[in-house]
Amino acid sequence: MTIPEEALRYLEYLRNVRRLAPASLEAYQRDLRIFCAFLAEQECDSLATLDSRLVRHWVRAMGSQGIAATSVNRRLSAVKGFFSFLQEEEKIRFNPAEAVRSVKTPRRLPPTMFEKEMAQLLEIDRHDLAGLRTRALLEILYSTGARISEICGANVDDLVFRKQALLVHGKGGKDRFVFLGDAAFDVLREYLPHRHEFLVQRGLVQTKALFINLRGGRLTPRGAAGIITRRIADSGLGKYLTPHGFRHSFATHLLNHGADIRVVQELLGHCRLSTTQVYTQVGMDRLRQVYRDAHPHARLRRDSLKSRDAQQEGER
Repeated sequence: MTIPEEALRYLEYLRNVRRLAPASLEAYQRDLRIFCAFLAEQECDSLATLDSRLVRHWVRAMGSQGIAATSVNRRLSAVKGFFSFLQEEEKIRFNPAEAVRSVKTPRRLPPTMFEKEMAQLLEIDRHDLAGLRTRALLEILYSTGARISEICGANVDDLVFRKQALLVHGKGGKDRFVFLGDAAFDVLREYLPHRHEFLVQRGLVQTKALFINLRGGRLTPRGAAGIITRRIADSGLGKYLTPHGFRHSFATHLLNHGADIRVVQELLGHCRLSTTQVYTQVGMDRLRQVYRDAHPHARLRRDSLKSRDAQQEGER
């Protein structure tokens, strides 16, 4: 089989055995197509002629084209997985991408909102379907820290009103519950009757999507991003925020108010704690305060000073 044919077989494995989410599957397909196109340019049509030198050449070529380091590393990761699959099936003896190092990436965090800015952004005085949908969408994104794809993929049946929670379907087919704060829950209860009335008028009562577009279909992540962009422009904040920025703001604000990082990890649906640590941002003052309150030796001098002050006060 040719390399592109083997790549198609690998994608089938990811779809049917690993059961990757459609978005993840599309990303793998795109990255492997790019790699196969490069191999065709290099006139490499056989697994036997593939080696680490060629993979390194591909990585350097992407860098010279100005492709972001994160994109280069994602593509390299897809190729490493592809070769690991072939190695397990004994189609190749070694993984030619295994020795190729990832490109160093700057630790850039997505833009976030301060708490006062977020409060201003969420002040929407509209009670028609479009206005309520915008308010509910933004409140739920901020309240849950869920991915925009998870919120757009949610159905009304996923709501658990008794617990003020929403079941979301995360990456890799992993489901989890996220929680709705009082503000998000209140606007959601106001939005749902308008949604139902809108669908009844159009004969679309069977629609399951929690968030709908103005044609009665499911709101897509791209459509939701457009709603967010327009709301930020209308708010006058003069700041840019992606849908993912709500997720980052959620995590940052939780940590700044003392939430345990492992709890935040669970709420975000991260498999590894290291992902949460990179993703979140905690002020140095907050870290220093937690350290001083928690570490026994960090408290010694302060406790000694308090004891001395108490003793002097007693002597007076």
